[in-house]
Amino acid sequence: MTFTPDRPLRVLVVGSGPSGIFAADALIKQTDVPVQVDVLDRLPTPYGLVRYGVAPDHLKIKSVTAGFEKTLSDPRVRFLGNVSFGQDLTYEEAKAHYDALFYTFGASSDRRLDIPGEDLTGSMSATEFVAWYNGHPDAAAREMLLHATGVAVVGVGNVALDVSRILSKTVAELRDSDIAPHALDALERSPVNDVWILGRRGAAQAKFTTKELREFGELHVSEPVVKPEEIQVSEADEQAADSTVKKNLEVLRDFAARAPEGKERRLHLRFLVSPIEILDDGQGHVAGLKIERNRLSDSGNAVGTGEYEVLPVQMVLRSVGYKGVQVSGVPFDETRGVIPNESGRVTGRVGEYTAGWIKRGPSGVIGTNKADAVESVKLLLQDAQDGTLTPAPDTSREGLDALLRSKAVEVVTLADWKALDAHELLTGQAQGRPRAKVAHKAQMLAVIQDERTRGGRG
Repeated sequence: MTFTPDRPLRVLVVGSGPSGIFAADALIKQTDVPVQVDVLDRLPTPYGLVRYGVAPDHLKIKSVTAGFEKTLSDPRVRFLGNVSFGQDLTYEEAKAHYDALFYTFGASSDRRLDIPGEDLTGSMSATEFVAWYNGHPDAAAREMLLHATGVAVVGVGNVALDVSRILSKTVAELRDSDIAPHALDALERSPVNDVWILGRRGAAQAKFTTKELREFGELHVSEPVVKPEEIQVSEADEQAADSTVKKNLEVLRDFAARAPEGKERRLHLRFLVSPIEILDDGQGHVAGLKIERNRLSDSGNAVGTGEYEVLPVQMVLRSVGYKGVQVSGVPFDETRGVIPNESGRVTGRVGEYTAGWIKRGPSGVIGTNKADAVESVKLLLQDAQDGTLTPAPDTSREGLDALLRSKAVEVVTLADWKALDAHELLTGQAQGRPRAKVAHKAQMLAVIQDERTRGGRG
C-alpha cells in the first residue's frame, strides 16, 4: 500500500534510549513516507542509559537529552512510558496496531566471571551497582551494604572507571552530580579506602578513555597507585597503539612516577592480573579476592604464571561486558546476546527492525547509535516504499489507547515526564544539587498523578 498523510506509516519503537529516539528522529526527518511514531518504554522515564547509565558526575554528556526532548515533542511522535512490551502490550497486539516494529531495548544484563565465590554477598555486577546509584527503579529498593573498606572492580572499560571514581569521591564532590539521594546517603557512610581496578591483559589493551582515566589524578581525597612493572609495553604494542592508548600510557606513567601523597583513599590500577576466586568469610560474604599474575602470549592473550595474591576486599564488582536479554515474542540469539538481524532487518520477520546494542552488541558511545539507527530506518523506509510491509488492521492512536485502557495500564505521556522532570529539578535545587532523582516507580507515578491533578489533567 501507499502511505499517505491520512494513512501514515505507523511505527512502534520499543525502547526510549538513544537508539530509539535516534530512530524516531530519522523517521520524522525524512520526507518520502508520512509517518507516526510511538516510542514505548517499560519505565515511566525516557532516555534509557543517558539517565541510568551515564555517570552521575558527567552531567555534560546528559545534555544530549535536549535534542531527545525535541524529537519526542514532535506531533508525529508520542512517548508511551510505563508500558511493558510483551506484557502490557503483547507482540500480537503490537502487530495488529503498527505497520512496523523497531526494537531498541539495549543490553541490560551482564557477563559473569565464572569463578568460585561469584554469588557471595558483596559480589555483583557493575551494572547493578550503576543502576543503584543512578536511581534505576529496578535497583532502587536494593539495600547496598557499603561496609567494605576495600573494593575490587574487575574490568578496564569506562564503566569500571565510573564505579571506581564514584566510590572514591567525597560526598562534597558528589553533591554536584545527579546521583540518586539514597546512594548519596549510603556513600556518605561508606568506609571504602582502597579500590582496585583489575585488567587481565596489559595497559595497552585497556578499553577506557583518557579523559576518564585522567580524572583519577584530580580527586580530593583519593590518589592513583600504579605499579611501573605492570604498565610496561612491548615496542611492537607501543608502535601499534592508537592515539587514545598512547595518551592512556602517558597518564599511567605519570601516575606511576608520582610520590605517594598520603591521601586517605587509594585507587589501584592493576594490569596483567586475573580474578581466580572470591573468598568466603564463612558466613556467605566476600572476604577477599584471589588473583593470578599474567603474562601476554605472542598472540596477545593473557596467560597465567602461577603467581598468586589475595586482595583485602569485601566487595567485588564485575565489569566485563553487557549482553542483551530476550523479550517475549522477539527472536533472540542466546550466544551473541542480540536480536538476529541483517543490517537492522530482523531475520525471518517482515516489518521488524532493530538498532543499538540489541542489534550489534554492547559497543560504541551514545553518538555511535545515531548512524546505527539511521541504517536500520533506511531499510524500513525502503520496505515501506516497496510494498513489502503488511499493513496493520487498526493503526489509529485511539485504538491503541483504548486497548491499553482496557488493561488498566497507566500510560505516562511526555507531559507527565516533563512534570516529573520539573519536580526532580526543583527538589534538587532546594538541596543545592542539580537534580534529586525519584527512584521508586510507585513514587514516580504518585508525583505524576499529583501534577496531573494540580494541572487539571487528571
